[in-house]
Amino acid sequence: MPLNSSTYMASTRQLIANQILRPTQRFFRKQVASSILLLSATVIALVWANSNIAETYHSFWHTKISLVFGELHISKSLVHWINDGLMALFFFTVGLEIKRELLVGELASPKKALLPVIAALGGMLVPGLIYIAFNLGSSSMDGWGIPMATDIAFALGAVAIFGQKLPVNLRIFLAAFAIADDLGAVLVIAIFYTKEIVWFYVFVCAILTLCLAIANVLWIRWTLIYAMLGLAIWFFVLGSGIHPTVAGIIVSLFIPARGRYDTDRFLQNVDEIMAKFKCEDQSCGYSILLNQEHMYAVHSLKLACHDVETPLQRFMHALHPWVAFTILPFFALSNTGLDFHGVNFSEVAAHTVSLGIFFGLVVGKPLGVMLFSYIAVKSRAASLPKDVKWLHILGSAMLGGIGFTMSLFIADLSFSSFHMLSYAKMAILSASVLSAIIGISFLGIVSSIIPIARESN
Repeated sequence: MPLNSSTYMASTRQLIANQILRPTQRFFRKQVASSILLLSATVIALVWANSNIAETYHSFWHTKISLVFGELHISKSLVHWINDGLMALFFFTVGLEIKRELLVGELASPKKALLPVIAALGGMLVPGLIYIAFNLGSSSMDGWGIPMATDIAFALGAVAIFGQKLPVNLRIFLAAFAIADDLGAVLVIAIFYTKEIVWFYVFVCAILTLCLAIANVLWIRWTLIYAMLGLAIWFFVLGSGIHPTVAGIIVSLFIPARGRYDTDRFLQNVDEIMAKFKCEDQSCGYSILLNQEHMYAVHSLKLACHDVETPLQRFMHALHPWVAFTILPFFALSNTGLDFHGVNFSEVAAHTVSLGIFFGLVVGKPLGVMLFSYIAVKSRAASLPKDVKWLHILGSAMLGGIGFTMSLFIADLSFSSFHMLSYAKMAILSASVLSAIIGISFLGIVSSIIPIARESN
């Protein structure tokens, strides 16, 4: 039985809604699920590192793994391959999210972007200044970037607890704020945590980056080309002295965000393809193998979806599950195994590194986010999102103190001393847990006293 034109359009628009126009919803779901795995991996790491087989934790993650290409030899421990290699993919997906938000998301226009960007700026500067105040003039000053970061997975996971009791725009604000925060953290890593630069490798990276730009200009949409160039850039960034995760951000900025043709042409093509599904009887049969023309039509439909989809989408869809459900949990498992045997907790709590990180995350984050947001709104440079009140902003600012992944990552770059790194990790974990408890409790109270307006049908 043939389908009429209205059915074609309805099915086509549904296809677009499901496959193209809902990346934000999929992003939220992945981040929320990832937060559960991250928490589980952290608990496992802490139990493992303090069990009767604690020595296996450190020996396993410090197992040497070597890559040999002729005369070229690279040897690093397993934890370094995770931090320098797999985390580059994490930063690559962060870069893709940032690019998507800048093009079509909450950061696409100055009016939309200003509040979360200004909030992120305040949420970085104030915690950094608090850390500096505790450690000014000491050898631990390098850790000033640790309390500046926000873990987007845990923050969105905390908000998801409330379901529909909080405004949708609050989740969008928190996601945009965390993404802008991640961008700031990447810039801090690239500029301030690079010890020594080998300029020959930087020059090679520049040539390879130029090749990425040329591929964009030539309208090349073959993802393998970008993957190969990206891998080469990562290798030479690794040799340059700049932290290799920066390569992920560089490559992500050159991934094409346009398909082979636009959505209007896609609609037209799909309508023409769907028109071929005409059957003389009431049913087209139980198998597509019964009709050769239907087989060709399905293949054409698949090609049409592929051509309208952008390389940026394909990379995001392919990598997000791996990053959310494999790379980040492995990072947490390999980096949070703190051995508490013989630890003097009073000494840890009184150390300036611990104090700077703890108060930077728990106090500095909400203070900086609220202060800068208030100034932005009162100066009319920005406005609060629809249905979002100042109490909502304060609650999300408290959740911004969940530093975890990014804070742990910067801590590893900041300190070579085992004791300093242990102090930093303990402060990050305790501050993140406390920020989560305070933020969730506060938003729970707010959600009960500020009802969400429901639109009437």
